[in-house]
Amino acid sequence: MLSFKHEVFFEVARLKSFTKAGQALFISQPAISRNIKQLEDEYKSSLFERKGSSISLTEAGQMLYDALLKARAIEKQLQYDISTQRDQYEAKGELKLGASTTVALYIIPPILSGFHQKHPHVSISLLNRNSESVLQALLDHEIDLGIMEGRNKLPMVKSQHFLTDEVIPVCSPKNPLSKKQKLTLKEVTAHPIALRERGSGTLAALKHALNTHRIKLSDLRVSVRLGGTEALKNFIIADECIGFLPMRSVVRELSNGELVRLQIDKLSIIRQFYFIQRHGDESNGLCNAFIKFSKAYYNIK
Repeated sequence: MLSFKHEVFFEVARLKSFTKAGQALFISQPAISRNIKQLEDEYKSSLFERKGSSISLTEAGQMLYDALLKARAIEKQLQYDISTQRDQYEAKGELKLGASTTVALYIIPPILSGFHQKHPHVSISLLNRNSESVLQALLDHEIDLGIMEGRNKLPMVKSQHFLTDEVIPVCSPKNPLSKKQKLTLKEVTAHPIALRERGSGTLAALKHALNTHRIKLSDLRVSVRLGGTEALKNFIIADECIGFLPMRSVVRELSNGELVRLQIDKLSIIRQFYFIQRHGDESNGLCNAFIKFSKAYYNIK
């Protein structure tokens, strides 16, 4: 087990802040400073450079941080391996997940419930952010496993396909366009549209689909940008804008008549969801168990 002093150092180094580390660990800033001072005395080296209100790792601090990353990974793997030595259902450990909005709200909840019932001794946490933020959280070691839209091309991250999803155009039944059987892209670009925020996988999928028709997002009459699927959905229900939302997120609203699916000629918006892991962490037993369970739940080979 890593000492508490090392845990304190790790959080300060990861968050680049004594104050944020104190908040994350629920201890006071003087306690943070005291633990760091004890480590610096122990190693006889400064671990942080303080420049005004900002801090950065010294060469010794970076060496310690890199070593702790490896030690934490070994510790997690060891806990999982020993706990599953006799029975995989006795798995113990902590699984930190990150998922983009669509996954977190509409895809992963039943998986989490089933996985928790199968592995009741595993502590699970879920970070819900847009795709770009999930990727950054993985790189910052804030999560162990991410699920996001689109395959990333970073050399330090490994992607594994999970699900295929569809983004569809919708509007309120009070919108005059809801009465039309099919719309042209020209009609859509002339109508007010509500979009997700930049960094959203839903927005990226729409952008890619429009590009195939040589249409840019800037060609649209964007009335509002909203962060989060639920916020956008509720806005479209109340307004007369067109919106583009994941099919999984509007099943209930389409069935009860709160929203109407629009048919746009020749426009198909398909996107892929991927599991993402840091290279070097592919052997993480708990993450791999979760990936296997998730694919089995949706009957994916």
